[in-house]
Amino acid sequence: MIKLKKDMETLRVENTGNVEGVILKEQTLTPAEMLNKALMFNKITIPVGSKIKEHPHCDDAEIYYILEGDVRVTDNDTTIVLAVGDAMFTANGDTHSIENIGTTDATFLAVILK
Repeated sequence: MIKLKKDMETLRVENTGNVEGVILKEQTLTPAEMLNKALMFNKITIPVGSKIKEHPHCDDAEIYYILEGDVRVTDNDTTIVLAVGDAMFTANGDTHSIENIGTTDATFLAVILK
Protein backbone atom coordinates (compact mmCIF):
# COMPACT_ATOMS: atom_id res chain seq x y z
CA MET A 1 0.00 0.00 0.00
CA ILE A 2 1.15 3.53 -0.83
CA LYS A 3 -0.49 6.63 0.62
CA LEU A 4 0.19 10.14 -0.62
CA LYS A 5 0.30 13.16 1.69
CA LYS A 6 -2.65 14.73 -0.16
CA ASP A 7 -4.76 11.77 1.00
CA MET A 8 -3.91 12.16 4.71
CA GLU A 9 -6.56 13.85 6.82
CA THR A 10 -5.43 16.42 9.40
CA LEU A 11 -7.52 16.82 12.54
CA ARG A 12 -7.37 19.91 14.76
CA VAL A 13 -7.77 19.13 18.47
CA GLU A 14 -8.18 22.09 20.83
CA ASN A 15 -8.51 22.17 24.63
CA THR A 16 -10.17 18.79 24.90
CA GLY A 17 -9.35 15.50 26.57
CA ASN A 18 -5.58 15.31 27.03
CA VAL A 19 -4.86 18.42 24.94
CA GLU A 20 -4.10 21.84 26.43
CA GLY A 21 -3.99 24.40 23.63
CA VAL A 22 -4.00 23.06 20.07
CA ILE A 23 -2.50 20.09 18.27
CA LEU A 24 -2.76 19.00 14.64
CA LYS A 25 -2.95 15.25 14.01
CA GLU A 26 -2.09 14.17 10.48
CA GLN A 27 -3.42 10.65 10.08
CA THR A 28 -0.46 9.16 8.26
CA LEU A 29 -1.98 5.67 8.34
CA THR A 30 -5.30 4.61 9.84
CA PRO A 31 -5.68 1.43 11.89
CA ALA A 32 -7.57 -0.19 9.01
CA GLU A 33 -4.76 0.69 6.58
CA MET A 34 -2.33 -1.03 8.97
CA LEU A 35 -4.58 -4.13 9.08
CA ASN A 36 -5.36 -3.24 12.71
CA LYS A 37 -1.79 -4.14 13.74
CA ALA A 38 -1.47 -0.68 15.39
CA LEU A 39 -3.97 1.84 16.77
CA MET A 40 -2.31 5.01 15.45
CA PHE A 41 0.45 6.26 13.17
CA ASN A 42 0.21 10.07 13.09
CA LYS A 43 2.44 13.06 12.53
CA ILE A 44 1.51 15.47 15.31
CA THR A 45 2.23 19.20 15.34
CA ILE A 46 2.24 21.07 18.65
CA PRO A 47 2.36 24.88 18.41
CA VAL A 48 4.41 26.85 20.94
CA GLY A 49 2.89 26.62 24.44
CA SER A 50 0.56 23.72 23.70
CA LYS A 51 0.83 20.24 25.18
CA ILE A 52 -0.59 16.78 25.49
CA LYS A 53 -1.16 16.35 29.22
CA GLU A 54 0.05 13.37 31.20
CA HIS A 55 -2.06 10.30 30.52
CA PRO A 56 -1.74 6.53 30.97
CA HIS A 57 -1.51 3.82 28.36
CA CYS A 58 -3.55 0.75 29.24
CA ASP A 59 -3.49 -2.29 26.99
CA ASP A 60 -1.23 -0.51 24.49
CA ALA A 61 2.10 1.33 24.17
CA GLU A 62 3.18 4.51 22.38
CA ILE A 63 6.33 5.68 20.60
CA TYR A 64 7.24 9.35 20.07
CA TYR A 65 9.93 10.22 17.51
CA ILE A 66 10.81 13.93 17.42
CA LEU A 67 11.00 15.47 13.93
CA GLU A 68 11.18 19.22 14.69
CA GLY A 69 11.43 21.49 17.71
CA ASP A 70 12.21 21.14 21.40
CA VAL A 71 9.76 19.39 23.68
CA ARG A 72 9.59 18.58 27.36
CA VAL A 73 8.31 15.08 28.02
CA THR A 74 7.48 13.06 31.09
CA ASP A 75 7.85 9.33 31.24
CA ASN A 76 6.29 8.27 34.52
CA ASP A 77 8.27 10.31 37.09
CA THR A 78 11.09 11.37 34.74
CA THR A 79 11.03 14.76 32.94
CA ILE A 80 13.52 15.60 30.18
CA VAL A 81 13.87 17.81 27.09
CA LEU A 82 13.96 15.98 23.76
CA ALA A 83 15.16 17.37 20.42
CA VAL A 84 15.20 16.27 16.77
CA GLY A 85 16.04 12.59 16.42
CA ASP A 86 15.24 11.67 20.03
CA ALA A 87 12.62 9.02 20.82
CA MET A 88 10.51 7.85 23.74
CA PHE A 89 8.63 4.60 24.38
CA THR A 90 5.76 4.46 26.88
CA ALA A 91 4.88 0.90 27.82
CA ASN A 92 1.54 -0.56 28.82
CA GLY A 93 0.61 0.73 32.28
CA ASP A 94 2.97 3.73 32.13
CA THR A 95 2.16 7.45 31.78
CA HIS A 96 3.60 10.21 29.62
CA SER A 97 3.13 13.79 28.38
CA ILE A 98 4.69 16.13 25.81
CA GLU A 99 4.88 19.94 25.70
CA ASN A 100 6.33 22.33 23.12
CA ILE A 101 8.83 24.53 25.00
CA GLY A 102 10.57 25.91 21.91
CA THR A 103 9.99 29.02 19.80
CA THR A 104 8.61 27.22 16.72
CA ASP A 105 6.12 24.40 16.08
CA ALA A 106 7.23 20.99 17.27
CA THR A 107 6.38 17.88 15.26
CA PHE A 108 6.74 14.22 16.05
CA LEU A 109 5.61 10.82 14.88
CA ALA A 110 3.29 9.08 17.30
CA VAL A 111 2.68 5.35 16.98
CA ILE A 112 0.33 3.47 19.30
CA LEU A 113 0.94 -0.28 19.31
CA LYS A 114 -1.49 -2.92 20.49
